[in-house]
Amino acid sequence: MLASAPASSANLGPGFDALALALERWIEVEVEPAVRLEVRSEGEGAGLSDNATHLAARVAIEVAGHDRLRITVRSEIPVARGMGSSAALAVAAAAAAGSPDPLAVAARVDGHPENAAASVVGGLVSACVIKGQVHVVRLPLDPELEFVIVVPERTLPTKSARQALPATIDRQDAIFNISRMGLLVAGLADHRFLAQEATEDRLHQSYRTPLFPEAPALLHALEAGGARAACWSGAGPSLLAMCGPGETAKVAAAGRRALEAEGVPGQVIELHADRRGLVVGEGARDLHKIRTQPR
Repeated sequence: MLASAPASSANLGPGFDALALALERWIEVEVEPAVRLEVRSEGEGAGLSDNATHLAARVAIEVAGHDRLRITVRSEIPVARGMGSSAALAVAAAAAAGSPDPLAVAARVDGHPENAAASVVGGLVSACVIKGQVHVVRLPLDPELEFVIVVPERTLPTKSARQALPATIDRQDAIFNISRMGLLVAGLADHRFLAQEATEDRLHQSYRTPLFPEAPALLHALEAGGARAACWSGAGPSLLAMCGPGETAKVAAAGRRALEAEGVPGQVIELHADRRGLVVGEGARDLHKIRTQPR
């Protein structure tokens, strides 16, 4: 079976471990019966671990209950860049292996639910775990919003980024984030109300800055270039800019200049939100044909 799941950008500034946005970059996983385990990967992350240690293999074997599988992974999502690659991979692998609840599988594997929720549902989501069950709400998302993501050519594993966070937070910092999160959700529903202050945060971004010290300058450049708001994408090091209609080209150009000025190799991608989420079976096969057609 073939399954396709989109990338995601989590946190979005103040929505730490709660908010995520699905983006138009995808991972496809195909799982077929085989005499013995075979794993093949293409695209981003190709060849890193084409064996039983591959995340797709671990998830598919767990779901299927055996390892007599042929697993093919095709990815457009950069690995360890804060774009939800592991969550999307776990979602697609679980679905392709026949799981009735790919979200539960992926949330458990990823350790937090918001990236997996965005990859399953699509669009903008709020996710949490209540009594062991993942609960997801799809939030209003302005269809005119467009996005720019700055992807440095360096990795930042989520585990390392989480280790940089303090064990406790100040009450005023919690209040600060809650107030900004309300502003952010309103602005994502209607881009006319999206303010740069909406992505301000006191829970994670500043603590992670020593791991990517160029981030503040890059974020400032994106906002100065016309972004309505900008933030870290997940645990980084990618950075996300939120733009109104027709604004991405100018913001992307500002991002490229900033990368050069800071001496940071990387790429800048103009994106739309993915509103489809997880697609399984013939629907995924049809999407695969569309995506692989020459343009």
